[in-house]
Amino acid sequence: MAAAEPSSEAAPPAPAAAADEPPKPLHDPDPYSTPPYGHPGPWAPAPPVQHPATTQAQAPTPAPVQPAAAPSGMEPPAPVAATDPALPPAALPASAAATPDPASPSAPGGPAVPGVPEGPGATDNPWHRYDPWAPVPAGPLQQTGVGVLSEGERRRQVRKRIVGGALALALASGVLGGVVGAQLERKGGFGGVKLPQASAEPTGRAADSVAGIAARALPSVVTLHVSGSEESGTGTGFVLDTRGHILTNNHVVEPAGGDGEITVVFSGGQSAKADVVGRDSGYDLAVVKVRGVSGLRPLPLGNSDGVQVGDPVVAIGAPFDLEGTVTSGIISAKERPITAGGDSGDASDVSYVDALQTDAPINPGNSGGPLLDARGRVIGINSAIRSAADGSDSGSGEAGSIGLGFAIPVNQGRRVAEELINTGHATHPVIGVTLDLDYAGDGARVSTKGGDAGAPVTPGGPGALAGIQAGDVITEVDGTRVHSGTELIVKTRAHRPGDRLELTVERDGRERTLSLVLGSAEGD
Repeated sequence: MAAAEPSSEAAPPAPAAAADEPPKPLHDPDPYSTPPYGHPGPWAPAPPVQHPATTQAQAPTPAPVQPAAAPSGMEPPAPVAATDPALPPAALPASAAATPDPASPSAPGGPAVPGVPEGPGATDNPWHRYDPWAPVPAGPLQQTGVGVLSEGERRRQVRKRIVGGALALALASGVLGGVVGAQLERKGGFGGVKLPQASAEPTGRAADSVAGIAARALPSVVTLHVSGSEESGTGTGFVLDTRGHILTNNHVVEPAGGDGEITVVFSGGQSAKADVVGRDSGYDLAVVKVRGVSGLRPLPLGNSDGVQVGDPVVAIGAPFDLEGTVTSGIISAKERPITAGGDSGDASDVSYVDALQTDAPINPGNSGGPLLDARGRVIGINSAIRSAADGSDSGSGEAGSIGLGFAIPVNQGRRVAEELINTGHATHPVIGVTLDLDYAGDGARVSTKGGDAGAPVTPGGPGALAGIQAGDVITEVDGTRVHSGTELIVKTRAHRPGDRLELTVERDGRERTLSLVLGSAEGD
């Protein structure tokens, strides 16, 4: 058989339309045209971009390969455009992808494109300054792409973290400490405030303590409320016996007069009416008696002659009507000559007292109250205070205590109280002379002029019998210096009628000693 000759007929050419159509996917198109299957949209993958710098270092682009000649009678296949939007960028040959477009503005030597900034100001746009191909920092890369720190950098970073943590801890501790401190300062703690307190102690006190003395004496101390037709007042007194006799000051009961009323209030709150038994203005003492009261507790009487300066004392009374007030102090002086009263103008109500001086606070209302020693015994009857207002000794003024209180010695008070209870009157010891109270010299001078009572020296009296003459100056009594007529009266009143005194008398510039027996005169 003869060999078959090739046919001279050419194959029918492929339709031209088929070459222009993009490849169709194997599935139906997305009806919503969702990329990448629809038209390019905002989520479509960006085409690959070649860094402009890489084109400088590349070798010359090889000449494009010419397609093989098509058999005779056939048209060569049309080249696929690289810019065909229907084809994905990956379908382009590598050589075509690497070949820069001379017309691209990024290609070296390419023509300028209108709208693209050039020159020094071209980098003002942040998108132009962004360089995704910037060189990677030297050093090994971690999986995340971050450079690995060196050993020194890691140590510095650890130190920074430690220092920062310490500072943060100190700051937090300071804030917490400030909050806690403020809480403790304002509230004393986080719980309720509980103040420390001593445990309960026995209520008993030593017998010689102020509390012990007051506990025993208070039931025997009373407060007197006196009212009369013209005035009223408040004072203190204390129980003398179980029959209801109470000793107080004359100036306390004096406002009652002959038709006034006296109410006695005891420490327990009981009250009773009282009557005046007797009173004497020269001694400033009075005795009243309560009616219908039983169970009275008398205060024991001490001995004022044995009192020494510095001995502790306790005063009880009702200063400014504050009944049951207890104060304490010491004996600050003895035999202090004082006078009180004299409001009548004729000196008939002046009291002369050779007093005990104390710094125990005594105020108006304390008058007539007891002055007690360390054993709770009465050694004086509180009678007067030295007032800072007028500097006088007053038993009824409203000035407060300045630490100078005066009490009638209990030895004198006991004698006067007995006489007032027994007879209703008290007797006064007398010398039988009239004194010149205006004499400014040292001592007590016998007046040279007769008074209302007659001659300056009472004929047949104690003074006349002792040899005292008008104009004599008495300077001492029993060895104690006398500086005025008032002091001589006080020293005389401190004795009983019938007591013997040794007087030092100065006459015509010469001193002589005289012995005198005190006489007696009935008081008012």
